Amino acid sequence: MNIKVCGITSLKQLQQLDGLEVDFAGLIFYKNSPRFVGNKLTIEELAGADLDIKKVGVFVNEEHDEIMRIVEDYDLDVVQLHGQESPHFCEKISGEIEVIKAFSVDDASNNSVDYMIADYDEVCDYYLFDSASKGLAGGTGKKFDWKRIADSKIEKPFFLSGGIEPNDATMVKKFKHPDFYGVDINSKFEKEPGVKDMGQILHFLHSLK
Repeated sequence: MNIKVCGITSLKQLQQLDGLEVDFAGLIFYKNSPRFVGNKLTIEELAGADLDIKKVGVFVNEEHDEIMRIVEDYDLDVVQLHGQESPHFCEKISGEIEVIKAFSVDDASNNSVDYMIADYDEVCDYYLFDSASKGLAGGTGKKFDWKRIADSKIEKPFFLSGGIEPNDATMVKKFKHPDFYGVDINSKFEKEPGVKDMGQILHFLHSLK
């Protein structure tokens, strides 16, 4: 089970996650997000950090050149595209760095998950499934119906996201899919936006074992 903690805004918490052997840390470079990292965690701080955790830059409909500039400046390992990026755009980015393409799952929609992801199968490395919300870019902090994922083929490693809470470990362990790769946690593990409760994260990690 791979764990991705998104919305990290400080070097200290990045180091703490690394010490807990969390696999991925999400750094949000979307300026309208309350967890925007661009004015909190400096390039200079990261330059001297010896970390095993994979740093994921989260972007929403950003320009290619700006993404790649930030990838280089912050020494990112993975890019997460959380907007309406086209398959062609994903392919362009994935030619330079690993890509997680995020999809918003709307329980009210009749579109199948397999239909939604079909054009992206060859142009990214991972999928991430989050809850859909009108007018919002990024997560809602609410769960969608995971059965929609369980009943889909997908055939690519994927993360489950959206409203996962510290006491949801049993629910996560019961979820079955051959390509289920990990979970993405964020707002339900916070003291305030961008500040994680490490005690809750540790509890969750222990409960998954």
